[in-house]
Amino acid sequence: MVISSPSILSPLLLNTKSYFGSLSPPSLPIVDIYSRPTNRLSSALVVLCYRSSIPSMVVQSGNGLTSEEKRILLERYGYDADEFLSEASPKKKEQPKTRRGQPGSPEDPKPPRTTHKLLQVIGGKARRKKLLSPKGMDVRPMMEVVKGAAFDILQAAGGCPASLRPGRWLDLYSGTGSVGIEALSRGCSEAHFVEIDPWVVSDVLRPNLEWTEFLDASVIHTLRVENFIERAEQFVGNHGPFDYISVTPPYTQVDYGVLMRQISESVLIGEDTFIVVEYPSRTVMLDSCGCLVKITDRRFGRTFLAIYGPTWAQKKKR
Repeated sequence: MVISSPSILSPLLLNTKSYFGSLSPPSLPIVDIYSRPTNRLSSALVVLCYRSSIPSMVVQSGNGLTSEEKRILLERYGYDADEFLSEASPKKKEQPKTRRGQPGSPEDPKPPRTTHKLLQVIGGKARRKKLLSPKGMDVRPMMEVVKGAAFDILQAAGGCPASLRPGRWLDLYSGTGSVGIEALSRGCSEAHFVEIDPWVVSDVLRPNLEWTEFLDASVIHTLRVENFIERAEQFVGNHGPFDYISVTPPYTQVDYGVLMRQISESVLIGEDTFIVVEYPSRTVMLDSCGCLVKITDRRFGRTFLAIYGPTWAQKKKR
């Protein structure tokens, strides 16, 4: 037997009836619609629904119910007003700002990185061959005037002005590889290139080595210079220290004092090693690097060049 409770008037002017004694829902709607003069609440919804659909009716109502009126209506029917109203409230999306504070596109895709041929090999077997370099300021190759001066000093200090003494070259922060390639072109037997940027390695450095036909005499290390120095014993192996090391880092991303100390304490250098360091103004370079002494220190505009080497090379410098 179904017992019907007295009618309860809801804020929507719906006659709500409670049924007891029945395990299955009645076949008739639980709510009936009254016809009486409308007001702010009664004009919100004109619906015929089951009790389970009441929250969606209230939340989706677009007929002028305020948040407080929706809250009263949901609580009257025993629902958690905070739960349903928080789910329905739209979240305002923040528009990304441009540099001047104006709304911009959500994610501006970065333009593809491209290359051009502005560099060239200055001397040796690959002389005048053009080299790739990235457009923009991602990689800053050593200027040709600086590179030319560095190799002239090294050749004179080594006692062979026409070419470099045969040996192994380590090009730290190699980028385009122009310094190491110059060394191979001028007589070095092997060159190691340390560059962290995978795109530079695949699209600039390796093509340059292939174009100059020095790929077989080269070893590329795609990792940070600091990690390479820490694992120096692994890379040196049975070959001993390098004969030449070039250090051309991004000026603002390294501490030259720390970097040179790490190199001087590593197994990368020996008593006969030459080190070429390019550095910016207002940088203090010590007169020695481990067992090596400063052979020369020159300025080229805003670029400075320091070369360290064995004591016997000081007598032959220019």
